[in-house]
Amino acid sequence: MVGRRVFAALLAAVLALPVAAAAQEVVQKRVFEVANYRTRGGAEIPVRIGYQTAGTLNAAGDNAILVAHFFSGNSQAWGRFAAGGPPGWWDAIIGPGKPIDTDRYFVVAADTLTNVNTDPNTTTTGPQSVNPATSRPWGMSFPVVSMRDFVEVQKLLLDSLGVRRLALVAGPSMGGLQAIEWAAAYPEMVARVMPAISADIDAWMQGWLNIWAAPIRLDPNWREGEYYGREPPARGLAEAWKVVTLHAQDRLWTRQFDRRAAEGQDPARRIGDRFQVEQVLDAAGAARARTTDANAFLYIVRANQLFLNEYPSMEAALQRSRARWLVVPTQTDRVFLYPGVQEMVEQLRRAGRPVEVAEITGERGHLNGVLFMTQAGDRIRAFLAAQ
Repeated sequence: MVGRRVFAALLAAVLALPVAAAAQEVVQKRVFEVANYRTRGGAEIPVRIGYQTAGTLNAAGDNAILVAHFFSGNSQAWGRFAAGGPPGWWDAIIGPGKPIDTDRYFVVAADTLTNVNTDPNTTTTGPQSVNPATSRPWGMSFPVVSMRDFVEVQKLLLDSLGVRRLALVAGPSMGGLQAIEWAAAYPEMVARVMPAISADIDAWMQGWLNIWAAPIRLDPNWREGEYYGREPPARGLAEAWKVVTLHAQDRLWTRQFDRRAAEGQDPARRIGDRFQVEQVLDAAGAARARTTDANAFLYIVRANQLFLNEYPSMEAALQRSRARWLVVPTQTDRVFLYPGVQEMVEQLRRAGRPVEVAEITGERGHLNGVLFMTQAGDRIRAFLAAQ
């Protein structure tokens, strides 16, 4: 059996909540707006996204680094939004004197379009935003956006900041996908690329993304996306986050549950009773559902499914790159499997691109690329120093 304190610790771990880190300055969240953005699909929408910066852009505008966030993340890659608050998800490697050194580089991170988060520290335009033509939330009438749309909005942001060239584009998971899109879309602008825990979104992964989203569509409260102002599809959204949460873990991490029953439960006698792993996943899913939007979840799933959709293949997209590459995988990743990462590395080599691999280890599976990036710290420093 497991007590409440142990259960709370397990829940924090499954949610990958940041642990204590070195002191870091409070970051200022800003808002970037585009009055009339034309999506890759041809729709025109007003756009607002949040972003943060650290460091100083040089006169040439070429010491900039763009850090893109993962599926459930936002722009808080480093720093704290309030004194004493939790640090950013890559705070361990971004900051003064750290591998991504804000004393040397101008670092930018931004919330994506259709960001799933509803907390006040996330600013995004998506299905939950108000359509100016109707004064009501867009819902499922919001236009489909792709990973390339994320990149195009980031490009407009960087242009407004005076950035002319990126010394590095980096990010974990969906952030790595954005980095890869950048290398293909703007090869002359990107000097280095560092995708962590990322590889191709092939048909297998498109299918998994469909499974992530399926519980939302099955919730009767979803109502084809017309739930704003009514009871939201909280149960379906929580179940969706349960799928994502377990998929992002490695089976080694689940050994701590050892098939144990939840406290006060007896699954061998009562079909409604729960095992400990089920209880932790239930709580994790419910916690994420309280701070996210179901329709935005569906839209960001589709954006991932549309990764590199403007190219005939991933290899064709990678052949456009002129950058140096540092690929950061983990062999216990159950989302982007290691053989897929190896295929991407071979494609880069066939394209004649300089590519290095810096593996990280751990029992957290896909989350290793968020939680344990300090393992790659020296490799990142050397990669940024290489000419």
